[in-house]
Amino acid sequence: MSRFKQVSDLVMSLEGDFEKFYDKGNQAAGTRVRKGMQELKNLGQEIRIEVQEVKNKG
Repeated sequence: MSRFKQVSDLVMSLEGDFEKFYDKGNQAAGTRVRKGMQELKNLGQEIRIEVQEVKNKG
């Protein structure tokens, strides 16, 4: 469950920047959102690979 916690923490850490970008139009917050989403994508890919490896082991 530590991987789930990592995903959850990452998403929650972006909440403020999402609000600043979408509600207030802060462009710098948009950059941080994009960076965070890229990290989320990379983390998701790592988790997918781990799950596949565990599944294939039996």
